[in-house]
Amino acid sequence: MWATLSKVSESTYRRGMLSDKKILITGVTGQIGFPIANFLAKNNEVWGVARFTNDRKKQFLEESNIQTFPLDLNSQDYGKLPDDFDHVIHFAIFQGQKNDYDLAISNNAEATGLLMSHCRDAKSVLIASTNSVYKPCADPWQKYKETDPLGDSTVTHSPTYGVSKLSQEAVARTMCRVLDLPTTIARINVSYGDNGGLPKYHFDLIADDKPVTLRDSPPSPYSPIHEIDMANQVFPLLEAASVPSTIVNWCGDEVVTAEDWCALFGSHLNKTPQLIYEAVSGSQSGGAADPSLRKSITGPCSVSWVDGMSSFTQSHVK
Repeated sequence: MWATLSKVSESTYRRGMLSDKKILITGVTGQIGFPIANFLAKNNEVWGVARFTNDRKKQFLEESNIQTFPLDLNSQDYGKLPDDFDHVIHFAIFQGQKNDYDLAISNNAEATGLLMSHCRDAKSVLIASTNSVYKPCADPWQKYKETDPLGDSTVTHSPTYGVSKLSQEAVARTMCRVLDLPTTIARINVSYGDNGGLPKYHFDLIADDKPVTLRDSPPSPYSPIHEIDMANQVFPLLEAASVPSTIVNWCGDEVVTAEDWCALFGSHLNKTPQLIYEAVSGSQSGGAADPSLRKSITGPCSVSWVDGMSSFTQSHVK
């Protein structure tokens, strides 16, 4: 169901940075939510919030020493969810396929405000945003900085995603100041690992002899970050929380194109990747990010893109 630990050497995890704390993680059934919850549950009391439409996932989380709490975060009533968490990590997202902006803003933005209000006594909050808040740039090699222009970047699978996450950031920044609640807003680039992510999705397509659809035209550069590095960086990002909010790119240290990682997968699978480019209005071919500020907070990443992506290709080949 999930890969409980990445096949990249577990020694790359840094233990003991966050311990004996009560931590709430939303979106705990998600691609990144689960491995980070599993990592933190080794030394902390971790609560995981989700809608839990899959009983097997709920049971699996509980077997991993994670306290589950079914909840629609956009609900006015949080019921008996405790409000005494030391830290809150908000990964839950809504990615609708229709042009329903009200629904997207309600689930991504308003729900963030409700969550922060409920957990107003926390020491810090980490809000997961996205690289998709940046205004698209004509230069595919542009590495977005936190101070670059923002805009409604079109995400092909969810047309309302970019603007609703911008709305989320505005709500989080406001609640941070109103509640005097130290907050970090981390704009995730391409996250990946054995539990999924864009590179893993591309790998599965290539393994099944299916074409990989990329946006616009080559090259397609990104700044991928492995789930192990994300887990290791949670604590320093929480420590960096401030009022007003700290805003930082949550990305890897290396810029790599989708064409390059697809070529890597092809070499492992002895297949030739089929790449298709689709022009999408308001989109761009890739979207790399500048890691400088994040590195000043967390230090460098420990997993190179080649090692990280080779780990799940090798497991498939075996």
